[in-house]
Amino acid sequence: MNKRHIRALAVFGIAVVALTGARGSGGGGCDNHSSSSSSSSSSSSGGSSNHDNDDNGTSGGSVSGGSGSANQALRDITIDKCAYDAATKNLTARITIKNDGVLDYDYDVTLKFKGASAVSATATTTDIAVAADASKSVDMTAPYTGTGDGSEYTKCEVTRASRS
Repeated sequence: MNKRHIRALAVFGIAVVALTGARGSGGGGCDNHSSSSSSSSSSSSGGSSNHDNDDNGTSGGSVSGGSGSANQALRDITIDKCAYDAATKNLTARITIKNDGVLDYDYDVTLKFKGASAVSATATTTDIAVAADASKSVDMTAPYTGTGDGSEYTKCEVTRASRS
């Protein structure tokens, strides 16, 4: 097992402790995937967990949360995957929106792909209908304008979310 795997397991263990009850206490959370070709980088107010997978490209993700009702839409979102798709030459992310409420909501989400040496790329999706006490997964994409393999993008982050 290499250092990256050991570090990922350690962070995962800490994140499990941090995320236990985080949704009920108003914290956010994220699920970060690190690929075999890049290192993981993440931040979140509620904690993070890392999982290895075989995706090429970006890794990491964050969703900020807060205790106010205006931030509820952010707390409802989890980033499941953040990667570069070589076949379509797009940056892709899969998010899951979990509506624990008793009302149906339509969500609008803005996500940014970031990296230390990368110009941020933005993906936006609107009118994602999520029924009460249900969840829905959505793929978000942004065109890759670089000339490499997308490895300069190291994380994705939900920068804005709302529900109505």
